[in-house]
Amino acid sequence: MGSTFVSPRAVGAPGIPYYTPINNPGAAIDPGPHTPTLFQPLKIRNFTLKNRIIVAPMCMASSEADPESDDVGTLTDFHIAHLGHFATKCVGLVMIEATAVQPNGRISSNDSGLWQGTNSSQFRALRRVADIVHSQGAKLGIQLAHAGRKGRVVTPWVGGRGAVKAYKSAWGWPDDVIAPSCGEEFKWSPGETSYWAPRDLSVAEIAEVVAAFARRASTAVDAGVDVIEVHGAHGYLLRQFLSPITNRRDDKYGGSFENRCRIVRGVTTAVRAEIGSEVPLFLRISGTEWLEGNSVAAENGTWDLLLSMKLARLLPEFGVDLVDVSSGGNHHEQSIQPHGNYQVDLAGEIRKAVRAAGQKTFVGAVGLIRDPEAARDIVQGTNDETNSTGEPNGDVVLIAREFLREPNWVFLAAKKLDVKVSLTWQFGRGLL
Repeated sequence: MGSTFVSPRAVGAPGIPYYTPINNPGAAIDPGPHTPTLFQPLKIRNFTLKNRIIVAPMCMASSEADPESDDVGTLTDFHIAHLGHFATKCVGLVMIEATAVQPNGRISSNDSGLWQGTNSSQFRALRRVADIVHSQGAKLGIQLAHAGRKGRVVTPWVGGRGAVKAYKSAWGWPDDVIAPSCGEEFKWSPGETSYWAPRDLSVAEIAEVVAAFARRASTAVDAGVDVIEVHGAHGYLLRQFLSPITNRRDDKYGGSFENRCRIVRGVTTAVRAEIGSEVPLFLRISGTEWLEGNSVAAENGTWDLLLSMKLARLLPEFGVDLVDVSSGGNHHEQSIQPHGNYQVDLAGEIRKAVRAAGQKTFVGAVGLIRDPEAARDIVQGTNDETNSTGEPNGDVVLIAREFLREPNWVFLAAKKLDVKVSLTWQFGRGLL
């Protein structure tokens, strides 16, 4: 008898509530010893990145703002398209933008939030984002945040280039803007129309903030999120506690370095307890406030690279696996000149300090990283005039604005670095 031809069936990606082909774009094909580190896997706890390229969190201010709506703070189909597209284009880890753990933790009233429980539109929308990202073989992270004194402004394209404070009529919360220390002196920037003066948090309210981070981390993991990042940078609430510029408390949360770090320790250890031992935990910090030599820093002190190194060496105790090194954002008089790779050296110095202490905390480099060769060298190290030790400046790179300009950056980087990578089935013929 002759053989009978049986046509193959298309099998969908497992665990996804709709059909889509099994995809895993951006993984190196037949990786070997000469494959650039940028395209080698990285294992963190029970989690493996297929490459070292991460979409950094980017605020979109595209969620419902009306507090009376069931959809307030909820991710929308825009976010599914925006974040899901990066997953189709070879990225290893997609990070969701700063997501508020309390309603007054948003920067603008249109920011995303996750202060509701698992029976909410916030949870269901997050699950949908997780599904589309996972369907493409990528991992999903979320940056949990509280804006503190930098909250309660109107959506950027309504206010124009400068911040405009939101009154209650614009769904603001002028009476509930919080910070470590209160009053006009602690506004993010001077001016009548830009920001509200904050009130200071009680010790009991600090405990509520800590608990909110922990609860929302658990909610995110239940929704399918793979990585939790705690936002401790850019002048938002946790950064405000860390810095003597913005923290003048005289209780156990102010004064000494240890006291100013207490809330970060509390948040990260509480999150770790909630998410268990298998989920990676990242912490974003500002490596420096860029206030060296400023009269404000001379009077009150500041947060600089040395203090960041000191904090980084504590992170194993906190349960943190990766420190994501950004900078600035805590005082309007900061002296900063952003340029390509401008924060990479900060990450490199922190990584050296961590390794010198015999620790294995991973370090993420971020800040206008655009060039594939530069990204390669950040995680692989070089022996030239810019890096005489040959050590990497980071273990992963986080890229934001370049992905807005060029969503296909990972594939183009692989092509430039002569690495063959897998492609999304639906897009492959357009990329070959």
